[in-house]
Amino acid sequence: MTDAGRAAALAERIGSEVRPSWRLITALAVVSVVWAVWLTGPGWATPAFVVAALAGAALGVIDVRDRRLPDVILYPAMCACAALLVAAVVVTGAWENLARAGLGAPALGIVYLVLSRIGPRGLGLGDVKLAVLLGMLAGWQGWQAVLWTGVLPFLLAGVVAAGLLIARRATRQSMLPFGPFMLVGAAVAMTWAP
Repeated sequence: MTDAGRAAALAERIGSEVRPSWRLITALAVVSVVWAVWLTGPGWATPAFVVAALAGAALGVIDVRDRRLPDVILYPAMCACAALLVAAVVVTGAWENLARAGLGAPALGIVYLVLSRIGPRGLGLGDVKLAVLLGMLAGWQGWQAVLWTGVLPFLLAGVVAAGLLIARRATRQSMLPFGPFMLVGAAVAMTWAP
């Protein structure tokens, strides 16, 4: 298969994931991209955050809809963000930011991997992969952003789960998709971290 054929096949697979909810994903993508540009300002790292925002909009909706985070969106987003951050460093010389991103990604990924193994009914491997992507971007912003990107999703999910239990819309055995909490938690952490 040629490179053009592979790209077309990848685009078709991504399209098949996005197509059922394209209106909602598009609306969330617009809001997410505006947030990403606001967060980073017009700068060399902005394209990486825009790619992550676009992927995050799709991943959040797909996780709520299908209870999974598809690799066909996660892997290209991780690779593109890493390449764009490296390109940003080549231009700006922000090696410290790249080092933090390079350490934040596996740090958050390892924590989530351990948690997924402790509670097999809780986090899935898609959540672990998403943690790697979010850890990379939070690391670019700073260590405090990495810390809160790891903690806030659990706090947010706890509040929502408690509300659903109180309202009798869920039981203790109910499973919530965790990806949206990870995405919102990361956005809050990166927005408020100094």
